[in-house]
Amino acid sequence: MAATDFKDYYSILGVSKSASADEIKKAFRKLALKYHPDRNPGDKQAETRFKEVSEAYEVLSDPEKRKKYDQFGQYWKQVGTQPGGGGGHGRTNVDFGGFDFGQYGSFEEFINDLLGGLGGGGARTRSYRTSTGSRSGFRTPRGGYSNFTEQPASVDREATIRLTFSEAFRGVQKRLNLGNEVIDVRIPAGAKPGSRIRVRGKGSLDPFTRQRGDLYLNVDLTPHKFFEFDGENLVCELPIAPDEAVLGASVDVPTPDGMVTMKIPAGIRSGQTMRLRGKGWVNPKGGRTDQLVRIAIATPKTPSSTERELYEKIRSSRTQSPRSHLQNVSL
Repeated sequence: MAATDFKDYYSILGVSKSASADEIKKAFRKLALKYHPDRNPGDKQAETRFKEVSEAYEVLSDPEKRKKYDQFGQYWKQVGTQPGGGGGHGRTNVDFGGFDFGQYGSFEEFINDLLGGLGGGGARTRSYRTSTGSRSGFRTPRGGYSNFTEQPASVDREATIRLTFSEAFRGVQKRLNLGNEVIDVRIPAGAKPGSRIRVRGKGSLDPFTRQRGDLYLNVDLTPHKFFEFDGENLVCELPIAPDEAVLGASVDVPTPDGMVTMKIPAGIRSGQTMRLRGKGWVNPKGGRTDQLVRIAIATPKTPSSTERELYEKIRSSRTQSPRSHLQNVSL
């Protein structure tokens, strides 16, 4: 079968590659009933679809045919059992211009070798077995051999690990389920969004070297109710009362280590930022970043009668307008 004649039997039946035999049978019965010629007299398109559905079911309902189809794609019909062989073990073989296709587990492996693989790393040549002997390179249709290098497919894996601010700040040990194994991973102090942690030897298996790649964990943090990141620094919003803004004050501010006292200068405005040096995030290389404190003047929503009276006095005796500089603003 030519590559252009390849039919995706799973798509034709509308099932996934992992579909069970019962799911395949159920899908076939539904489509066969829909496109059967007796129900669509004179409809050539329905007749064609019925033949495709029947062909797909014939292959996918047969365990041996389905196995070959899954392994070798459009070349599955060319796959036979190679006669002979020691120990009574058969192996698949394809008559592909003298090339021993049976050395591959699937057609995708053959394509990856032919195109040089999918991943990075050092290039290397590889010897290929043919029916006429063993030579380095790929046997071309004209009978010659063209050498090429192979880039092994990437065997590294990636996953996202979600941490609380506390876990990321102090470091934590996490147990991860990788599907076929459970591992304990130590997350160092100072991880933050965008951090990438390398776990050596916990990636996929390299089929050539029989060694495992690495696992990379991308760190994500659960949002905190007070702290956020501003680049390398922490940032927070600190509410202060109007009188504290006017007169100045000493107020307590939460930091990752606990409360610290910060002096608010008189006349500070809402939105201004103050800096607590060395009170921010842990730097994995040593030291701490800064904590930025953004000021928010909080006006009372339900002032007491005394507060209201005092604010009235302030308003009546105020000598400056905060909007005086806007008098001459125009387009």
